[in-house]
Amino acid sequence: MGWGTDSEIAAYEAMIAQFEEAYPDVEVEYIVVADNEFDTKLQTMIGAGECPDVFYCNIDKMMKYAATGNLYDLTEYVENNEIFSPDNVWSCLNDLYRYDGETQGQGSIYALPKDVSAFPIFYNVDLFEAAGVTPPTAEDPWDWNDFLEAAKKLTTGEGDNKIYGTGAYSLESAVWSNGAEWLDPTLTEVKITDPAFTEALQWCADLSLVHGVAPTPAESSALSDYDRFKQGKLAMVGAGTWSLADFWENCDFEWNVMNWPVSPNTGESAIWFGSAGLAVSSTTKAPEAACNLAAYLAFNEDAQRTAYQMGQAIPMLKDMATGEFAEMDKYPADKQVLFDMLENNARLATQSRTFNQEWFNEFNSNTAAVFNGEMSAQEYCASINDTVQQLLDESIEQKAEYANS
Repeated sequence: MGWGTDSEIAAYEAMIAQFEEAYPDVEVEYIVVADNEFDTKLQTMIGAGECPDVFYCNIDKMMKYAATGNLYDLTEYVENNEIFSPDNVWSCLNDLYRYDGETQGQGSIYALPKDVSAFPIFYNVDLFEAAGVTPPTAEDPWDWNDFLEAAKKLTTGEGDNKIYGTGAYSLESAVWSNGAEWLDPTLTEVKITDPAFTEALQWCADLSLVHGVAPTPAESSALSDYDRFKQGKLAMVGAGTWSLADFWENCDFEWNVMNWPVSPNTGESAIWFGSAGLAVSSTTKAPEAACNLAAYLAFNEDAQRTAYQMGQAIPMLKDMATGEFAEMDKYPADKQVLFDMLENNARLATQSRTFNQEWFNEFNSNTAAVFNGEMSAQEYCASINDTVQQLLDESIEQKAEYANS
């Protein structure tokens, strides 16, 4: 059971057909559920004793499902099968779905990665050339000031003909590259009032509020940054590599990718990477077939080739990614940017490392006040800090309760 866009569904139908050909004694029923209904549906099926043998496992939910005994421990299967070489898989994935009852990233393996997604800045090459903007390179990266100057040059027109230089800037990239974090290294203390954090948040908001190079929140509600980019009305947008198939089909202009700028304060760049897992139910009546299916979809060369050729994901096998995927005659031209991000800049989102995400949801609950100019970033973070800390404390307590139950 999984979720996904039409292109993802088509890719997984093809990959499952390949698995059934490789394992002719196994028949797979593929269930698709809307992503915003998936967790509720899965919990209902678990409660009814009808859990799918293999299912997508959101990294944010992995610890909870493992702690409640709903995930099959894949450690022995992985150790006894040559399903992948750790040296040939992006290092950010190797321990991602481990959990020892205390820390995500350590202990037993409870899922295999179904994909890895880089989150670069996609840019409209035609608009860059028209504005005389030269994109950054790995050797000569932009900092925030360079990004802003480029966005100003790329912002043109009025009304329906308005073209904005950029969409919303990744707050994770701004915060992390500025040397700040949501939580301290022990994941027990909220750090959102750190001046480096509030500076990053304010800088993101000021792209629209002060500089007018990004759509206002109201404009983005009426037409998303993503769709605005596809229509040629936005020069730069942050998006995941799951967008490749959509952009191939629906962008009638040349586009490419770049890394996120470095902070002028640190000279560092950072961004999150995305992944969902393929978990096996602890109650499956066919553990070997279920494990084989998860492993096939995650690491089989034929399946990985199908996934990237259909624009679903970057191969998780590095030699395939840097080889045939890199040489594929489709945008983006600078695929090396994606590899550099995964190897050097990609970080797991902070909230994915905590037992639940209610503290993070609370932080996000009214950041619109900053982006609409009703509060400064400093005022907002100070106003919500204690509530976020309380929810984080409750998350820590909940993890301890599950561990002891």
